[in-house]
Amino acid sequence: MTAPGPLAGRTALVTGASRGIGRGIAERLASDGALVVVHYGQNSAAADDVVTSIRAAGGDAFPLHAPLGVPGDAQALYATLDSELARLGLDPGLDILVNNAAVSGSARIHEVTPELIDKIFSVNVKALLFVIQEGLTRMREGGRIVNISSAATRIAYPKSVVYSMSKGAMDTLTLTLAKELGPRGITVNTVSPGFVATDMNAKLRTTPEEAEDLARLSVFERIGKPADIAGIVAFLASPDSQWITGQRLDASGGSQL
Repeated sequence: MTAPGPLAGRTALVTGASRGIGRGIAERLASDGALVVVHYGQNSAAADDVVTSIRAAGGDAFPLHAPLGVPGDAQALYATLDSELARLGLDPGLDILVNNAAVSGSARIHEVTPELIDKIFSVNVKALLFVIQEGLTRMREGGRIVNISSAATRIAYPKSVVYSMSKGAMDTLTLTLAKELGPRGITVNTVSPGFVATDMNAKLRTTPEEAEDLARLSVFERIGKPADIAGIVAFLASPDSQWITGQRLDASGGSQL
């Protein structure tokens, strides 16, 4: 049974939830009472570990495998979701969609290739759009969509120009959808983390000196943690955020103010 909390009775899908920020979000939404669908693309063991952690803490969750960035990805994801919810005796509805899944790739402008653009945009933009499109056929009135972007849309980051572009597209999609979905009471917002201690950016802090440099970017002089981002997402997913939509919330710890 799901734990009591502000999200009790709600179903939340978190993409890319097997590790890092996605895992932190999944665990927090479950602790607030939601039934959490832990989506993953490859690492089944990691996803199972997240589900085990959630259940051990008194929450409810199940894993869902669906590669993104391939033909028919959104349809396959929701077909699996519908099947699993039916197996549990639940309606095929959705209340919260957190779009966290993404791929990165470092490249300055002179290093960009068509293959890199296809790789990043196929997941970060194309799959994002169709996961939302398909999800909206199931999302209940008053639902919540939270997109996980990046501080790279505010702070110039030439080392990852294509990744930054893809997150800029996400920010624009958030604004557009917020207006489109207002009549249904569905809010759409973006959360933009700075540097967070995850596997994805581990190579940026391989030495104590590099870690210190990243920590100094924030006014709090530390690198972010998944829990820092999860708390913000939990608020945007809750009833208390009903008057906030179309917004980009900077979650960088005041980086480079």
